[in-house]
Amino acid sequence: MTFNKIFARFVLALAVAANCAPMILAQKKQLHVAAAADLQTAMPEIAKAFEAQTGTSVDVVYGSSGNFYAQIRNGAPLDVFFSADSGYPRKLEELGLTEPNSLAIYANGSIVLWMPASASCHPEREQWKCLQDSAVKKIAIANPEHAPYGRAAVAALQKTGIYEQLKAKLVFGENISQAAQFVQSGNAQAGILAYSLALSPALRRGQQWKIPMELYPRIEQSAVVLKSAKERAAAQEFLKFVTQGAGREVLAKFGL
Repeated sequence: MTFNKIFARFVLALAVAANCAPMILAQKKQLHVAAAADLQTAMPEIAKAFEAQTGTSVDVVYGSSGNFYAQIRNGAPLDVFFSADSGYPRKLEELGLTEPNSLAIYANGSIVLWMPASASCHPEREQWKCLQDSAVKKIAIANPEHAPYGRAAVAALQKTGIYEQLKAKLVFGENISQAAQFVQSGNAQAGILAYSLALSPALRRGQQWKIPMELYPRIEQSAVVLKSAKERAAAQEFLKFVTQGAGREVLAKFGL
């Protein structure tokens, strides 16, 4: 075979590959998911498992549920919304912004009092007394205006009768993940955080006390497939994977 024939075949092969590549890429589905910040430990593992099983990739952004609610109302191009409560998904459902009958409870959250391992006060033993310690200048919680975990923290402090005493110490993270960062960085000496985040490798080294659930309203967490979903079938499949499939096991591993 002459060089010219070999070269011609090589060029033809490249042309075929180039024409096929867009088709292969087009077949690759991608979901765009908004997830409450308490899912930062569990959701990456869930998304990876879902892609391995279905071939559909999952792009996840994390934040406060209230902010996502506002963005979705303003037309954010998302497929699935995992909230840290059930209130925001139900409001979206009432507004006609969700797929019919897609709302599903996927977890029940809980909160902990978290302090660094170096703290002299031990929350598991001394509980609320640690927050009243003079060494604790700042207490980090999620912003209760738009973060369900922040509202749970305030409710627990109020039910215990120490909110008024401690409210000057409170510093608000934009979401529960940022509240955790405040304590990790030393900008706050204690935090009331999501239990799921306290189980992350970075926070597991600290001290924690699981706050009794009777001190705050139940943190029932729901998700919905949105009307704006471009891949509705894949979005519904992902939601089912989280609530009924292997994703449920991952959530349980992180206390959800």
